[in-house]
Amino acid sequence: MNTKATSSSSASDIDRELDQALASGPLRDIVIPPCPELLVALRMEMGQADPDPLVIADIAGRDVAMAALLIRTANSPYYARSRPVTSVPEALGLLGVRASEKLLTTFLVRFAIRINSPLIEHFWETSTRRAIAMGYIAKQLYGVDADVAHTCGLFCHVGIPVMLQGVKGYSGTLAEALARQDRTFTETENAAHRTDHAVVGAIVARTWRLPPIISVAVRLHHDFTVLKADSVPQEARTLVAMALVAEYLVGQHEGVREQKEWTRHGDECLAFLNINRDELDSWVDNLHPMFESVIAG
Repeated sequence: MNTKATSSSSASDIDRELDQALASGPLRDIVIPPCPELLVALRMEMGQADPDPLVIADIAGRDVAMAALLIRTANSPYYARSRPVTSVPEALGLLGVRASEKLLTTFLVRFAIRINSPLIEHFWETSTRRAIAMGYIAKQLYGVDADVAHTCGLFCHVGIPVMLQGVKGYSGTLAEALARQDRTFTETENAAHRTDHAVVGAIVARTWRLPPIISVAVRLHHDFTVLKADSVPQEARTLVAMALVAEYLVGQHEGVREQKEWTRHGDECLAFLNINRDELDSWVDNLHPMFESVIAG
């Protein structure tokens, strides 16, 4: 089963593809981690018209490490406080409900999907920065939901650790995919396993009941033929283009010398989003303090 998407892929086509991969394809035996209960509770509260900060603080306070993350972030140099924050409600008040929700979501995803591989030692830091970049880009564009963009950035590559956990031999495939120059990352994955992390990531997004457009965008985020495909929702195509721009911005910050996809498709994505190079250069500078504020561990 070759899982490369085609330009005719619609949301319903992708849904059928994911069903087939799980039912009788290469992923029939893979275990998708369940959505954490605290994340379900967090999303339920954030879905309210006016989320209650006390409820968010209560959710954060149910896990010591999660509470510590909020307090540590509020006390980071990015916020330049003269007096340290000492409690979850105080941290929530400083960070705001939306920013706190993003931090807690990242924490919960990270600990639901464990990684034990030196190949992607800094996976979650990069994923967090990608999410920040996509949320930032969304705010510079018209008609793009910044929260959806942020979540899409966090989940773009979530299929990689899930495959490391559940697909035999994937560790070797990952090392090969990172090293090869003659074919794309997903081509190497498909050659070895007849599937790739974009498919698995889309299944995780769907299983966790994220907005359907995120599942579509995660499935397609390495297939740039969709930028010209009217059958694919405009929002999904926008997220695909944004994801590559975000990857470039993160790579600039992290010192990634060569970004093959950017070399091949960067100009195409910039044109799709109507972004010029001067804007892109300014975004690198604007995002630097936000990227630096990402806490490892």
